[in-house]
Amino acid sequence: MASGLAGAPFDLLVVGGGINGAGIARDAAGRGLSVALVEQDDLASGTSSWSTKLIHGGLRYLEFYKFRLVREALIEREVLWRIAPHIIRPLRFVLPHHAGLRPAWMLRLGLFLYDHLGGRKTLWATKTLDLRSDEAGRPLKAGYGRAFEYSDCRVDDARLVVLNAVDAARRGAVIRTRTRAVAANRRDGLWHVTLEDKTTGAHDTLAARALVNAAGPWVERFLTDATQTRAPARVRLVQGSHIVVPRLYAHDRAYIFQNADGRIIFAIPYERDFTLIGTTDQDYAGDPSEVRASEAEIAYLCAAASEYFAEAVTPGQVVWTYSGVRPLYDDGASAAQEATRDYVLHRDGGPGGPPLLSVFGGKITTYRRLAISALEALAPDLPTLRKRVGWTASEPLPGGDFAVDGGYALGESLRGSHPFLDPLVADRLVRAYGTRAAEILAGASSMADLGRDFGAGLTEAEITFLAREEWARTADDVLWRRSKLGLHMSLDQRAAVAAFLGG
Repeated sequence: MASGLAGAPFDLLVVGGGINGAGIARDAAGRGLSVALVEQDDLASGTSSWSTKLIHGGLRYLEFYKFRLVREALIEREVLWRIAPHIIRPLRFVLPHHAGLRPAWMLRLGLFLYDHLGGRKTLWATKTLDLRSDEAGRPLKAGYGRAFEYSDCRVDDARLVVLNAVDAARRGAVIRTRTRAVAANRRDGLWHVTLEDKTTGAHDTLAARALVNAAGPWVERFLTDATQTRAPARVRLVQGSHIVVPRLYAHDRAYIFQNADGRIIFAIPYERDFTLIGTTDQDYAGDPSEVRASEAEIAYLCAAASEYFAEAVTPGQVVWTYSGVRPLYDDGASAAQEATRDYVLHRDGGPGGPPLLSVFGGKITTYRRLAISALEALAPDLPTLRKRVGWTASEPLPGGDFAVDGGYALGESLRGSHPFLDPLVADRLVRAYGTRAAEILAGASSMADLGRDFGAGLTEAEITFLAREEWARTADDVLWRRSKLGLHMSLDQRAAVAAFLGG
């Protein structure tokens, strides 16, 4: 086990390296706590990398009267955009009116609330489109005359997790991936947690004054297996699957489509050459690590998109699928799509005893607010916690220290100082790393200086940077989480990346 875990007790141990765990670790480290985070696999290897890649208020949640959740999420859109403008960018959504489904007045009312409930300041307001003349109508079937266009944001979800962890580490947190917490016991006013290094099989123990269970789909399993306690709430595991197909249309807006079964799906421009379609909502009872998009889900998404697009979307077009399990708080909703996306925090431990805080539910857009609530719940047991509530709203994530409209200028600067870069590669580096892109390119005056090019502009220098600075160990870490370059590479190129990383 690497150094940094043994010794004096930590103030806080976070179990789980998804968005909630990483967000809590960052906030806690920035407020003066000694923090350790352990993740049994790679950062963002579970739910947090399998989202629809959106920072959004959740327009459909208004139908279920989740006004507090929607308002909080709407406020967070612009906060997160400001602190991470490299990986979060505005996106306009086109909602065609379907005469047989929700009436136009209901959509207008919902979008009016969407525009005003969260104090929108910078994102553009809703407007009405005539699909017979607007470019957004061209890919659609004839017969759609009116649509509503509104704003949300897109996000590189896995990078959002990683950047929170990077910033936590910069502030003193210890981040350990491929490390599983196998047992946790209260003793002498502390948590004593046994850890297993999944690479070597070695075991070690650390002590902490407070323990956060942010294990996502495994939150109940951690409680019952590691702490030998009964879960205070039930988690409803809901499978959400997505498909990726070659780009279906030329413009840069996304679509939100209503389905006859009451669900909605998105069609989103993705990774320059593709369209992302999702998501499904169905209860899941298996091992979260084994979840896969089923043939039935793929067929459902193709059929739902084909109801709107003039050219049918077929399973044969699908170039990639992914599926994740959302660990939703079980509020007793009859249908999976109606289950709350809100978060519930449960604190176990009386005065003087080391507390255990378990995180149930939540959505990526509100992770920062969840972290604030988690630390406030633990504050009575953490006297050294600084009163910097909400500092994460103003300090940028690594690489995000530029204006929200400064991406183009940053790209121009990068190309100016490194004229050998292909413009598409330079643009990708800015969108992934922001101002940190210069660290990858430091000292290089030609592509040869960056080492081997594995394809799609991925160089030896970039992989080395990801291994050194972002805990990447495998080809999947690099090609499917810290980037989506696997979509642009051949099987041989992907294999070469795996070989370079040692398997």
